[in-house]
Amino acid sequence: MSSINITTIPRISREQLSTLIKEKHPSTAIIDVRDSDYIGGHITGGTNIPANTLDYKIPELVRTLGDKEVVVFHCALSQQRGPGAALRYLRERERVGGKGKEEQEKEGEGKKRGQTVYVLDGGFVKWQEVYGEDKELTEAYEKDIWEFGY
Repeated sequence: MSSINITTIPRISREQLSTLIKEKHPSTAIIDVRDSDYIGGHITGGTNIPANTLDYKIPELVRTLGDKEVVVFHCALSQQRGPGAALRYLRERERVGGKGKEEQEKEGEGKKRGQTVYVLDGGFVKWQEVYGEDKELTEAYEKDIWEFGY
């Protein structure tokens, strides 16, 4: 049985994530699991994988994101879909033998770098409050959709 649960997945703040994006950190992946609520904007460089497709997409994600140092999951509020997707990803990675950052670091230098998986604190709702109109950080933003709250 896995020791990974939703409460053990670290959160990343919108400020920390914006810094990674501005620095064009090449080893970062942003996975947006919103469904129809994806309209109205998204984080620059993110990939939309709707939550209802995760059953068959998670194994593919584990394979394709294996070389990333940072993987950030989010949904609208990052209370259910985002953390749930991160948990499924981590458990699948564990199932197929992927190692967490701590195990990688114990192996020493020269080994494949570890990967840290985060959930974006506050999700896209909190993100867009600060960065919605920042064209470097947010793409396809429609202020009218967010103007009166989520």
